[in-house]
Amino acid sequence: MKLPLAWIPLREMAKPSAEHYDELMQAALAQARLAQQAGDVPIGAVIARGGKIIAAAHNRRTIDADPTAHAEMLAIQAAAKALGDWRLEGCTLAVTLEPCCMCAGAIVLARIETLVYGAADPKAGAVDTLYRLCSDERLNHRVEVISGVRADECARLLSDFFAAQRDAGKK
Repeated sequence: MKLPLAWIPLREMAKPSAEHYDELMQAALAQARLAQQAGDVPIGAVIARGGKIIAAAHNRRTIDADPTAHAEMLAIQAAAKALGDWRLEGCTLAVTLEPCCMCAGAIVLARIETLVYGAADPKAGAVDTLYRLCSDERLNHRVEVISGVRADECARLLSDFFAAQRDAGKK
């Protein structure tokens, strides 16, 4: 189920602030809950530009039987379509879990200006934990990274989901 973007009220802000990032993460968490309701891993992402959310997505790997259907990838695709350009300059992506190699690479390639994420990912994190793709000076673009926004809430959503999966005998 996809929600229209209009339901997410964001105040116009000339300069991003901690409050702005918190609002974006709240919207990403709402997307994560949609994934959870559909039986997928609860990860959500939103992309904002000019103080307004232009794209929102959640994990659809299980739903679509697609290993590339990560929330970040789907949000990037939707934002590029909304803007009519693959360059997402001036955009902020907020995601509930630290991006993996695939997603961090796409964030760099899309020229996203700022990445905001909630929980760190000790098994696959490619922004700060295992790798630092978004700040690698060998690449042609670097991304400002804001980490730990609502980290406990993001991590709890994931740990509760996986605990329920184990209790149900699912892999």
